[in-house]
Amino acid sequence: MVFYFALRIAHLLPSQLDAPKPDTDIEQHGDNNNSQVNHLDEPLIPNEPPPGELLSNGSTAFVTRIKYGLVLKTPRYSWWHLSAEPTRDLVKDIKKSFEVEEQILQILGPHPRVIPFLGVSHNPRGLQFAEANGGNLQAFLDQHIGTTSPALRLKWCSQAAEAVCFIHQKGVIHSDLRVENFLLHNSDLLLCDFGGSASGTIDGGHLPDSGFFNPSKPWVSTKATDIFSLGSVFYTIMTDHWPYRSPGQFTSVEDKLSYCDMVDNLFSSNNFPPTEELVGGSVMKGCWLEQYKSVEEIIHDLVSLIRI
Repeated sequence: MVFYFALRIAHLLPSQLDAPKPDTDIEQHGDNNNSQVNHLDEPLIPNEPPPGELLSNGSTAFVTRIKYGLVLKTPRYSWWHLSAEPTRDLVKDIKKSFEVEEQILQILGPHPRVIPFLGVSHNPRGLQFAEANGGNLQAFLDQHIGTTSPALRLKWCSQAAEAVCFIHQKGVIHSDLRVENFLLHNSDLLLCDFGGSASGTIDGGHLPDSGFFNPSKPWVSTKATDIFSLGSVFYTIMTDHWPYRSPGQFTSVEDKLSYCDMVDNLFSSNNFPPTEELVGGSVMKGCWLEQYKSVEEIIHDLVSLIRI
């Protein structure tokens, strides 16, 4: 079975209200290095992170704090200098991810539950965002196992649904929903990482991770894909761990592969974790069992729980 292991980074950003202006010291004009040399054996050219505090050193991108409140996401490899780019799958994927993310963010525009996008930087090349003071939600849960109040967890579930509802209204499918792609600022959630998203003819070409996707369903990005993922996002928020997994990070590639095999087999047979004793458990099951046709219906049920 093929697995969609997108290579990830963790963004950091703040709320829309205190988002800083893009750094005027970062050049906003394209470079003139458009020359191409047709040497198919040219090696990959690593791209160095820009000056500043390196916040994330991922397999495909860096996230660097340029100044207080402003971070820059830059690609690990420089496709604009690589003449062999058409033959390099990794470089092509990175380039596509950055292009798709920029297009999707422009479609979405500002929203209280979506990453504040502050524009494109051309030198160094990358995407500029505001900076959150809480990092990503997955890291927070890993570091605070069993200590978060049910009320705050339920609030996060509602905010996650609000974010997905908004992007669906704008014609965007995230297609990579998991807890790591929600960021914390002042205890509120913001959705990020749109490099694998889809909207009309724009297609990032991703599907969610195992545990957030039912492999028995068609392998295409639809609103139903996001709704299913939300069930696992809610489950993780309420339990501090992914479906059929203990809390904490994967210890190795083998550990993750083993988990993916196991959870894919279970989900393919419509076997999902018990949720009867969990706050919002019926909503989780409803997402997994395709009982919801829209995220608006999910929000309605979550709001009812909050009012209890």
